[in-house]
Amino acid sequence: MHMPNSSSMTVFLLLEFADTRDLQLLHFWLFLGIYLAALLGNGLVITTVACDHRLHTPMYFFLLNLSLLDLGAISTTVPKAMANSLWNSRAISHPGCAAQVFLFVFLISAELYLLTVMAYDRYVAICKPLHYGTLLGSRACVHMAAAAWGSGFLHAVLHTANTFSLPLCQGNAVDQFFCEVPQILKLSCSNAYIREVAVLVLSVFVHFYCFVFIVLSYVQIFRAVLRIPSEQGRHKAFSMCLPHLSVVSLFITSGMFAYLKPPSISSPSLDLLVAVLYSVVPPAVNPLIYSMRNQDLRDGIRKLITWTSI
Repeated sequence: MHMPNSSSMTVFLLLEFADTRDLQLLHFWLFLGIYLAALLGNGLVITTVACDHRLHTPMYFFLLNLSLLDLGAISTTVPKAMANSLWNSRAISHPGCAAQVFLFVFLISAELYLLTVMAYDRYVAICKPLHYGTLLGSRACVHMAAAAWGSGFLHAVLHTANTFSLPLCQGNAVDQFFCEVPQILKLSCSNAYIREVAVLVLSVFVHFYCFVFIVLSYVQIFRAVLRIPSEQGRHKAFSMCLPHLSVVSLFITSGMFAYLKPPSISSPSLDLLVAVLYSVVPPAVNPLIYSMRNQDLRDGIRKLITWTSI
């Protein structure tokens, strides 16, 4: 029997948030509010860091890159979901689905690698402050950021090419509000997805290595912080690290659960909740988390708002 591969599908059907018009419009307005908050927050961080010379340091350079990745990630998934709710549609074209998979995997993978680099930055700043200028010079920072973006790009090419070369036997209905690799694999023939599963396993090992690196970095950081004699010094060190640790915890735990949870506990509502937690919530709350405990960034944003309102 002929088994069509994904390229023979002209359209995929995404998961509906609701089947009544009022709830669809509620979902549209809710996602619009989250999206606008993400645009505003990340836009303020990017503009502030770019315009304030006091923030031209490695930590804020990496934060600017994180905001760019967050803007790209949320813009890949949320606008299409809003449009489908507004127009009472579920459809996404095959090229549109492939583009979503590529861009989302690219940006999310690059974000994990960048968070790993940011953990290294915090480790050097607190545990090896005398070597900070040498280990994290401007050229080294650019190379590390470029490596994060480049690794995410290669990761996305590998996943997209593998996923969309699989024969599909289970229809075209994707049980997610955007095209997500695990949900597309559910549509593939039972004997055809082993290659992509192997790629997923390899990715999990790489991402687990990043997770272990981040954890070990913070073990060393907290040991160094607790040895700081002054309470003010400890408070400043924790203020530098806790926002990053909060972002990493939310992003990695929800993302790992989405991709590694056993099929026995999988359900459309749980999959949807976890997808929102790792794809929609972090880009919206990251600027708030980073600015809450960072006086320099808050001052820079305040100066920017004051300057633009004149």
